[in-house]
This record gives sequence, structure tokens and C-alpha cells, in this order.
Amino acid sequence: MINAPKGTKDILPKDSYKWQFIERTARETAAVYNADEIRTPTFEHTEVFQRGVGETTDIVNKEMYTFLDKGGRSITLKPEGTAGVARAFVENGMQSTALPVKMYYITQCFRYERPQAGRLREFHQFGVEFIGSFEPSTDAEVILLAKSFLDKLGIKDISLRINSIGCKKCRAGYQTALKNYLSEKRDGLCELCKERLGKNPMRVLDCKNKECASIMAGAPLITDYICDECRSHLEKTTKLLESAGVKFVIDPKIVRGLDYYTRTVFEFVSENIGAQGTVLGGGRYDGLISQFGGTEVPGIGFAAGLERLLLVMENTGVVIPEKRSVKIYFAPMGEKESERAFALAQTLRGLKIACDTDHMKRGIKSQFKYADKIGAEYVGVIGSDEYERGTVKIKNMADGSEREVGDEDIIKFLNGEI
Repeated sequence: MINAPKGTKDILPKDSYKWQFIERTARETAAVYNADEIRTPTFEHTEVFQRGVGETTDIVNKEMYTFLDKGGRSITLKPEGTAGVARAFVENGMQSTALPVKMYYITQCFRYERPQAGRLREFHQFGVEFIGSFEPSTDAEVILLAKSFLDKLGIKDISLRINSIGCKKCRAGYQTALKNYLSEKRDGLCELCKERLGKNPMRVLDCKNKECASIMAGAPLITDYICDECRSHLEKTTKLLESAGVKFVIDPKIVRGLDYYTRTVFEFVSENIGAQGTVLGGGRYDGLISQFGGTEVPGIGFAAGLERLLLVMENTGVVIPEKRSVKIYFAPMGEKESERAFALAQTLRGLKIACDTDHMKRGIKSQFKYADKIGAEYVGVIGSDEYERGTVKIKNMADGSEREVGDEDIIKFLNGEI
């Protein structure tokens, strides 16, 4: 037997309605904020992620699925959504359209990492990108979109944490202070963080190693180094959130894990998924578009892993609306009856009424068992007598009541009109 690769998971028909609920909620929420869907390729030239995500990040260094195609080009499966959207924005000349451009995506992503609860090697993301505005109101709107999405899913007991990691100008001073602090404690850092220290010391903030985390507890805080302009941007953003009734905590230790972030960064955190507490995170990336050859166009966005969202929903008892049941199952008792059942089913499907009929030549008892398993609301029995009279004996599966209805009246019956 061939099994699915490690870190991947089949989404079976019995569970797909859960995913459809999340995806439908994502699309509906994005539409309210005037965001349109963008679909980018599953794989990109590796340089897209080296430029966008950052060569010093764990994603680029350790987690990307990268290979040479038959033309000898380095190709990488999408590890996250933002870099590909930024590339598409520039390549398709979207900077010359009406700004801001509001986009969302629901996509598969791939990272080679240790599989754990809510985190797989092939996973799914819902992401939002608003590109074109420097205004704090854009930051607040993206955060409100994220909160609205989580609220509509029914997820409770989550907290919003927000921070500013400054701009290139003020971050340089923080990088120097952090590097000086870490240099004195270099011997206590893990080998990877020793490398990060020389390339990008802020990456040490993301390390999950306990010794490194202990060292970072006493590290300088970015909020002590941001310039007046960045501080004002954060204050205006939080003021708008307060006016919208959103509670939040300023958390100076949030930096996010990708190099393209600037100024506002934020996370929605849950206590219901163990160590992996972040269910949605994002931030501003004012320098990303220019890295792909575009002009200095700012942007802000977020992404949420669907697997992790499902885990939170399961752990907190969120009831996901089940898939729409079959309205009626036609149970024929012979060959000519099967032909009529088939025709009736097709007529109802043309009217967008969910129905089904037998394809296994089952006996009538077995057909009733099957109808019950698929959640049929009614079973329409067509025996020889019903066939001759041009009727269907319809049984309500909830209360057991029965009624014989002519073919021409089936739709009226199902609609409650007779």
C-alpha cells in the first residue's frame, strides 16, 4: 500500500464541509471589505522567496521545497502567499490601477518542517493583502477584517497583540543595540542563532530554543528605538482600533518571522492549540514591492492557516454547520422503476434540489439504510404500483410519516406547498 507523504493529509468527503465553511466565511468577509480574489502559481522562481521572504529566515534556509526543473531553473513550491502576490502586483502593472488594491487568496503552501498539531508540510492559508496605502487606517482595517473573520468562525478566547518594528531608518539603531547585547552572550546561543547574529540579529527573536529564549528575555526592546513617525503611526492605528471597540495588547516582543515586515505587526493568539498559539498573523511591508522592481508602494496583510483554525475550533467546541443534506432519495424497486427514479432525480437537480437514487441494485431495506447514512430528509419509494399510478410514496425520515404524491406534485410537496 502506498501512503500519503509525511506531513500531508487527505481531506475526506465527510470532513470537507468544515473546510468549505471556513473558505466560505473567508470569501464573504473579504467581500464586505471590497477585497477581490487573486490566484498565484503553486510554484515560483526561487528568487521570489529569497527576495521577498528573506535569505536569513528559517523558511528560506531550512523549509522550502526547492528543485531544478527540466530546464535547469530553480523552482520553489509556495511556502507563503505574500511574496507571490507582490510579484504578481508588479509584473501585471497593478501599481498603475486605482489604489489601494485589496486582494485575498485561499491557497496551498508547502514547508519542510516537523509535522505537529495544526502544522503540516502541505497546508492551506487564507491571506489578505492591501497594497497602496501608507495610512494607519489601512492597518486598522486589515486587523478589523481579520477579527471579523475569526468572529464569524465562532472562535472565542483569542487576544490581539500588536507592535511596531519600525522602518529602515530607526530599525538600524535597534539592530546595533541588539547585536551588541547578543554578542556578549554569543556562547549561550544555538548554532543557528550564532549565524543569524552576523546576518540579521532580529531573527534571533524568533528562535524557539529555550536557551536562546532565555537570553532574549533581557534583550533591548524595539519600541524603545522606533522613530517619532513610526510611533505616531502605531498610535493612530491603535486609536482607530479602540474607536472600533477592539481590545489589544502592545507586545514589544512581536516581530513576525519574515524579513519583509515594517512598522505594524500583529498576531491573534489562542490558548487552545498548545505551544503553537498564533492562529493569524500579519503586518505592514512597505519595502516589499520595490524588491520586485516596482515603485515604493506600501502594503499590509495577514495570513491564517486553515488547519490551525480547525484545530482551535475543535478544541473550543465551535459547531460547524454540517453540509446540506440530500432533500430526497428515490428508492426504486425494479429496472423500469430505476429509470423513472433516475429521470425524476435529474429533473429535481435541474431545479437545484439535492437528491440521489440507487446505483447499486440494493433491496428496499438496504436503500433505506443508505438514505439514512447520507442524511436524506425524505425517501421516495417507487414500486410497481407507484410506477403504474405515476406516483411516489414519500416517507419523512424524521417522523416516519408517509404520503403518496404524483410526479407533478413532488416539487410542491418538498417546498411545503401541499
